[in-house]
Amino acid sequence: MQTNLSRNNPPRIMVFGSGASAQAVFHALSDNGAEVSAYIHGNSNNYSPSLVGNLFFATEHPNPCEILRKQKIDYVIPMSIDWNTADWVEEFLVLEIPILSPTGEGMKLERSRDFARDLCIQHNIPFPRSFVAQNRLQAEQILRQNPGAYVIKNPLCSPASPVHTVLCETEEDTRSWLHDVNYEEGIFLQEYMGQLEAGHIAFVSGGEIYSLITNQEYKRSFDGNMGIIAGAPLGGLVEKDPDDRYGLARQLLHPLLPWFREVGFHGPVQVTGIFRDEQWFVLEYNVRIGVTCGPIIMRMLKNPLAALADVACNRPTKIEFINGLNFGCSVTLAGYGYPYKNIESPGFPVRLEGEMDCDVWWNAVQMNKAGKLFTTGQRIVDLVAIEASLEAAVEKVYANIKKIKCTNSYYRTDIGKTLWPPGK
Repeated sequence: MQTNLSRNNPPRIMVFGSGASAQAVFHALSDNGAEVSAYIHGNSNNYSPSLVGNLFFATEHPNPCEILRKQKIDYVIPMSIDWNTADWVEEFLVLEIPILSPTGEGMKLERSRDFARDLCIQHNIPFPRSFVAQNRLQAEQILRQNPGAYVIKNPLCSPASPVHTVLCETEEDTRSWLHDVNYEEGIFLQEYMGQLEAGHIAFVSGGEIYSLITNQEYKRSFDGNMGIIAGAPLGGLVEKDPDDRYGLARQLLHPLLPWFREVGFHGPVQVTGIFRDEQWFVLEYNVRIGVTCGPIIMRMLKNPLAALADVACNRPTKIEFINGLNFGCSVTLAGYGYPYKNIESPGFPVRLEGEMDCDVWWNAVQMNKAGKLFTTGQRIVDLVAIEASLEAAVEKVYANIKKIKCTNSYYRTDIGKTLWPPGK
């Protein structure tokens, strides 16, 4: 299937995703003149994307390829990597519709943690000592032979992975958790390296790396970086960073440039690093635009449609930012019991007390027949403010989140007060 994708014509774009991330991408693209639609993998958290574009549900259309043909989609933006393991992926690839994602060998950078580790070793990129165990006995033997604290992850990265990140700060914590994790796909043990964590997102296109932003995700549940690691961050910071101010791209991405060129990698790439012993170490790579950072990046770019079209088609591109939009701050309003998913609660009403003057991306909410919002899950809404300074972005997002009222809900009040700047 051929597309007429150019930098000048408004494209028809389909997002693979759901919830607030899809709504945020929809808004950023449609505000720039694109025709947007979404292929939704579930029936929840879809109130927000329905406000912007056409939705096609996997429950009604198990294979999206016919929709892509009929809608004459110019390119696809996936919000996760799960599309790559769908039973229709081969048919999709035959269509030759550009996708904002690597394919083939390039997908392994995120999909397989062991592959990423080996790649780092080959290219002299610092990586924490790590091991793969297929069962508890192997894991305990690894711990005896290599004592220390470890972060426990699933070896294969996916939203549906049986193991979500378990951060252990002591050897004793690690040993205790080895009795309770799911070994269905084995586990990946990665040495715990502290809390000086940050990320950097770039585009890879036409055999070159284009730095975009440096970010910090607040992954723990509560103020002071306490509580468990949540399934998605409770907030975060983004800094426009085409010059790689903190060195993450120079140390952790640019050494991979020969490999990017060898496998024809093109698309977004995020590296999450940890600063220790005066250098950055790789924690993991992601090969998608990001559910929290992606919409902020699109708001910051002067011509996001042109850049996305170039990257989807693996062409050299030019990245231009809007003057005065230097920092983004996001905060999530979480509902009763979050992030403990086994806790059940009724749907609580959500109300706004005042006009909002920042981006509001709804998650697990629905509107009833009376036109009132109520919760359908635990992640209620994400708020994002983008301003000239970090202080202004933080101030605006907190001024707005105070206007949203929902019983038994909470949000972190310390975004920007800890963990920033990167490496400090």
